[in-house]
Amino acid sequence: MLEWFAMGDRALADAAIDELTALGVRHLRFGISWADFFREGGPAWYDWLVPRLAAHFELLPCFLYTPPSLGEVPSTASPPRRLKDYADFLDVCIDRYGAHFEYVELWNEANNLIEWNYGLDRSWLKFSEMVGNAAAWAKRRGKKTVLGGMSPIDAHWLQTMFDNGLMPYIDVVGVHGFPGSYDIPGQSWATRIDRVADVLRAHGHPGEIWMTETGYSTWRHDEFEQVRLIASAHALPVSRMYVLSLRDLAPERSSQAGFHNDERDYHFGMKHADGRDKLLYRLWSTHGLAGVRDAAGWPTPLRRDAPVSAITGGAGFIGCNIAARLAGDGRRVRIVDSLARPGVEANLSWLRERFADRIEFIPCDVRDRHGLAEALDGVTEIFHLAAQVAVTTSLVDPLTDFEVNLGGAVNVLEAARRQRRVPGVIFASTNKVYGGLDDIALERVDDRYQPVDRKWLHHGVGEDRPLDFHSPYGCSKGGADQYIVDYARCMGVPSVVFRMSCIYGPRQFGTEDQGWVAHFLLRALDGQPITLYGDGRQVRDVLFVDDAVEAYLLASRRLDDLSGRAFNLGGGTANTISLRQLLDWIGDLTGRRPDVTFADWRPGDQRYYVSDTRRFTEATGWKASVDAKEGVRRLYTWLRAFRDMNHDAGDGTPACLSAAY
Repeated sequence: MLEWFAMGDRALADAAIDELTALGVRHLRFGISWADFFREGGPAWYDWLVPRLAAHFELLPCFLYTPPSLGEVPSTASPPRRLKDYADFLDVCIDRYGAHFEYVELWNEANNLIEWNYGLDRSWLKFSEMVGNAAAWAKRRGKKTVLGGMSPIDAHWLQTMFDNGLMPYIDVVGVHGFPGSYDIPGQSWATRIDRVADVLRAHGHPGEIWMTETGYSTWRHDEFEQVRLIASAHALPVSRMYVLSLRDLAPERSSQAGFHNDERDYHFGMKHADGRDKLLYRLWSTHGLAGVRDAAGWPTPLRRDAPVSAITGGAGFIGCNIAARLAGDGRRVRIVDSLARPGVEANLSWLRERFADRIEFIPCDVRDRHGLAEALDGVTEIFHLAAQVAVTTSLVDPLTDFEVNLGGAVNVLEAARRQRRVPGVIFASTNKVYGGLDDIALERVDDRYQPVDRKWLHHGVGEDRPLDFHSPYGCSKGGADQYIVDYARCMGVPSVVFRMSCIYGPRQFGTEDQGWVAHFLLRALDGQPITLYGDGRQVRDVLFVDDAVEAYLLASRRLDDLSGRAFNLGGGTANTISLRQLLDWIGDLTGRRPDVTFADWRPGDQRYYVSDTRRFTEATGWKASVDAKEGVRRLYTWLRAFRDMNHDAGDGTPACLSAAY
């Protein structure tokens, strides 16, 4: 792995060490900045950092960046006025830290103008003299030398280094490759590396080639491409490879290109800057690099030789249940999913193992309108379930919530509208479009709230209720809800909206933010306390997932009659439950009522919401068939069986169940 450690950030460095060690990383490339070393506190920082890293990894320090005060121009990419100063700096570092490393890497990306200002050194003669002095001295001090990785990979530039007389002092040639991010399109990186090897052979140079930096930027939200890159990289003709990096660059920091001048710079991590795992990290940490290589083979070629139903977010809880029902009936299903949500890869694996060639998988984020149009091309129907699913997350990151939920829905609609045969779209909306329902007078009856007005108590909230979006999540889903309806009315896309209440059942791994029925059961199975936000007397109608799937398939079959309409979908008045009541049921199932802690009410949390489902029942004959208490028992039984079948994660919890969803 490669990590650029921010000077002075000991806490983040310690966290990175722990996580890299847990991944089994043995080799670490990192930077020793000449410019930082000259800053106040620079020597003390590296005096702490280098021994700390060396206790865990075999180190490859990269010595780079001219102190601006020593440069021909005041820039870290400038040639120093006295070229020998770089060798003197290296000598100081070997004195202080040399016991901790065998190799020294001399500069970084000298053919990249951001890293070395070759406008001041058009023939790279200054660079060759500077690095040659340092390399010769390093070899006298017993170190092996690595020529800082070229980016882009350029055999002609390496030939220039031979012409300038640098290469006799070099043991290893570094190359950098960023397919899909920075590389020049055309030749593959393997071909470019072969040409570098040709230059070495032509000069009889015995040096190895190392990929001293590679990675994939997920700035376009395509985490699966990061998996594919690492899976393919092991076959490259290099002796060693360093992957950039554990975490994304923090958004408040500047990259070498400047503050957000190049957005790609901020997304090379296996984790987001806030510590959330990306798909690559989840696969690597759970299944090792062999699991990463296996996952890279999941996508399937698009087939157009038979009808296929598409499910965006098809690896999620409801999506995979719809997919299983369709595939079980002998139909082909195309799963369109970015796999960005933790844990959904387990659902995809289950579908692929169970239904084999009836399942197609296309990795795609709904924010990628071009990729989405290709992924949905030729499908007969679209179940649009991909979403940002939590009110709490929308409050922290409303922009992402907007882009995924509202922008993603419009992208799906456009992908449908522009096809020769327009497929229908069935959309998962939410009861949050009705707002907080604060005008409905409530009373406390035992451990639950209920409406004072018997009309609300007997029927619930109907579709004629005025829309009142609360929270960014309510706004984005509500906006999408209305786009779906209007595309049926104005754009010729047959569509149906389901404003869903609480759906629960097998394949759900819930959290505090979403999937609360499963979350309560999981906490109870782990013997952990449950946090109730508010007083726990909130009431919801709950719907077992099998009944939800039946509603979606009915809507698909009756799309001509139902198009352009929005329907409530939930358990209705016959399947209401308060949070406290669920705790009692769990106590009956497990023999012990879970311990509870309380926290403040969360914004937009409805104290009472029950779906009036009569409109959909009258239109189709559908009704919920699984009683709430029986459904909770079934989910509890499934979760226990699932845990028993899976290998434990390090803390004793199956990896899929320790994931967020």
